[in-house]
Amino acid sequence: MGNPFRWVELNTDDLDGAKEFYSEIFDWKMKSFEESSIPYYFINTGGDAEGGMMAKTNPHTPTAWTPFVEVKELSSVCDKVERLGGTILKHKTSVPGMGWFAVIKDPQGALFGLWQPRRD
Repeated sequence: MGNPFRWVELNTDDLDGAKEFYSEIFDWKMKSFEESSIPYYFINTGGDAEGGMMAKTNPHTPTAWTPFVEVKELSSVCDKVERLGGTILKHKTSVPGMGWFAVIKDPQGALFGLWQPRRD
């Protein structure tokens, strides 16, 4: 079975504006993630959180949505990405108590994330 998309995340320099816009259009509920060192909101559409929004930390990063694909072993998938001509833009990074992520650019230039949930 293939790896599923598990998360989508908006990176923006107007977090309050984005929060208001998407809440009004889609009736999304937002919850602040207090453990984050930067402003971050979980998006809840009625079930478990399905995504998030964060303030940009780099002014050169475009405002965009990034989809995340779930993987079992992030490090081995990152190795495979590089062997197949992709670029690791953000190496394996811990999200305390939740798992790990990396951000990838494919050989065609598209960005996506990898997500390895913590399995206790």
